Amino acid sequence: MRAKKKTVSKSVQKADLKLDLLPGLIGYQLRLAQLAVFGDFAAELKDFDISPGRFGVLVLISANPGMTQSLLASATQLDRSTMVAVIDQLEARGLMERRASPTDRRSNALVLTEEGEKLLKLLKRRIKKHEARIAAAMTSAETTTLVELLTRVRTRLQSAPGRPKRTAA
Repeated sequence: MRAKKKTVSKSVQKADLKLDLLPGLIGYQLRLAQLAVFGDFAAELKDFDISPGRFGVLVLISANPGMTQSLLASATQLDRSTMVAVIDQLEARGLMERRASPTDRRSNALVLTEEGEKLLKLLKRRIKKHEARIAAAMTSAETTTLVELLTRVRTRLQSAPGRPKRTAA
């Protein structure tokens, strides 16, 4: 028995594109939302050459001055070698520095520089505008629910055995 060949009669246009099961998949919708959110983030912060991951790193270091690279890697779910590269880049820009840990000679304590704190203050104002655009499609209660649901999904998947670590920031 011969398999039927699908015939291609014309090129598919975007308006004719069939998405099959994709629109109903959580992962597909999350990815499209992530692309939209990251695109808006990039547009809002285009003048600062900062990624969402690096913004998160600055926030965590500012909120936890003296934290170790290992703790930061764990908090951001990045492997240690990726975290070293991120810290190197932020340090090269003069936004943060490594200092000798007062409690463990094998570790570095991470702190933002004055320039890093000043930039972070400006970035936070911009991020509030960005977040307001994201939330504009929802009520306050829906925004809270969405955050709770996403947290639940992430927590559940992160607790799964054998879950690989992220490697990009």
